[in-house]
Amino acid sequence: MKHTGAEILIKLLERQGIQQIAGIPGGANLPMYDALSRSGNIRHILARHEQGAGFIAQGQARVTGRPAVFFATSGPGATNAISAVADAKLDSIPVICITGQVPQAMIGTDAFQEIDTYGLSVPITKHSFFARSASELLEIVPAAFRIAQSGRPGPVWIDIPKDVQLEQVWVDEWPLPGRTELLPKADPGSIQLAATMINEAKRPIVYVGGGAIHSDASDRVRTMVETLNAPTVMTLMGLGAIPVRHPLSLGMLGMHAARYTNQALEECDTLIALGARFDDRATGKVAQFCPSAKIVHIDIDASELNKIKNAHVGVVADLNEALISIQPLVKSRPSDSWNDRISQLKRSQPMQMEDLQNPLSPYGIIDYVARMLEGETYITTDVGQHQMRVAQAFPFERPRQWLTSGGLGTMGFGLPAAIGAALEKPEATVVCFSGDGSLLMNIQELITAVEENANVKIVLCNNNSLGLVHQQQDLFYGKRIFASNYSRAVDFRAIAEGFQMEAFDLGDCNDPVLELAKAFSKQGPALINAPIDVHHKVFPMVPPGGANKEMIYE
Repeated sequence: MKHTGAEILIKLLERQGIQQIAGIPGGANLPMYDALSRSGNIRHILARHEQGAGFIAQGQARVTGRPAVFFATSGPGATNAISAVADAKLDSIPVICITGQVPQAMIGTDAFQEIDTYGLSVPITKHSFFARSASELLEIVPAAFRIAQSGRPGPVWIDIPKDVQLEQVWVDEWPLPGRTELLPKADPGSIQLAATMINEAKRPIVYVGGGAIHSDASDRVRTMVETLNAPTVMTLMGLGAIPVRHPLSLGMLGMHAARYTNQALEECDTLIALGARFDDRATGKVAQFCPSAKIVHIDIDASELNKIKNAHVGVVADLNEALISIQPLVKSRPSDSWNDRISQLKRSQPMQMEDLQNPLSPYGIIDYVARMLEGETYITTDVGQHQMRVAQAFPFERPRQWLTSGGLGTMGFGLPAAIGAALEKPEATVVCFSGDGSLLMNIQELITAVEENANVKIVLCNNNSLGLVHQQQDLFYGKRIFASNYSRAVDFRAIAEGFQMEAFDLGDCNDPVLELAKAFSKQGPALINAPIDVHHKVFPMVPPGGANKEMIYE
């Protein structure tokens, strides 16, 4: 039977199990949209910006662990999508961006809305495809899904010229859907060396990264941690791999960690890195990170081993598979003087979260929201002070509960990612903690949330500034506050209501706690404006370029 390239694309996406696609149509991808309009299996979510569509797809992929798809047109549609795809690359998220392109005969002529999408996308993707014929799509689409979810996950880009979308070809047999490729087993010798080093440790710390979540290895990580009776730190992306309130959890390490967390790392003699990449925000000055520790590093991506910090034993493997192999070789470790030392550090250097009883304090608003949530919940953030405070203070209990832009640190991530999470988990409550600077980056997606009736509550920590920039200028640039304070305050309640979203203002009511409870009692989207003090900084903090032991405090 004959099918157009666009029809082939939609059929292959249906066969991959895709049920929802966010995107924006334009001239170069209209054949794709025409074919999508005839699909009985895939819903379309009309975003208001291609970056928003990309982050909606990220929200879908992050809560499910499965690849998600978004559409954009050529030219500015493709360039608008770049930030969302680059963000997915750094955080290892399986997103597939599919763009239209001008007809092949017009490529290189500076045609209307022509851009070298393939060339732009190569550095920010795991793989990029340019389809030259409709029949190629039968190979490209399953390959894109296989690549996106195999090994270390990541984004894939498919660019399809308009003539390819319109071309008709015979399809005698549909290809099998793209599935995850199984990697070779971990080297037994490396596993044995790792187990020996772990068993010899006197002061071990387990260092858990986002790979523990991507590989669905959280249960085995917890088993390993409890077998070793070892204190455990998590990266920003690893939060939730074990419950942050677990007795062995030291929470997040690095730039905004608790003082006791970074001090424990200074004293450990063996660091067991599980799916972590030694990012600079976690390690601080690398040469001074865990200075006395031997390092066991397990990661699915061989290029991460010895890239930043040399491992004494490196294991290339899927973390789940590696832990299955290593667990029988690891000896149970009783509580000892090292655990006592950790308890003493926690007592003597506690995390200070000021003014928790005040719902309009930076930590108080997070604490009150956490106490009000029941049932299945997901938390997204934008980027800045509020992001770090949520990472410090929110009681994450499970993997995939926490969605944040870690590697790229993209303002504007939170709202659309929350919409994507709500689309996949319609019975859950999704909370987006944002800042006024971040929310303005993709505020147009408020109407997308309304149209989808997404159960998203946006908690706007509003200090009328770019808070983390303001903080760094105050601390490290001689208090020269420049271009980080807004001269006009935005009426976010009026804006939300203009987008037909219910809004609540905690700074303009008699009882902020009651108003907050009222907002969370309602199904569907809502914006909650929480004015906070611009002078309240997020501490502790490692100064840029400093070692973790050089943390500063208020």
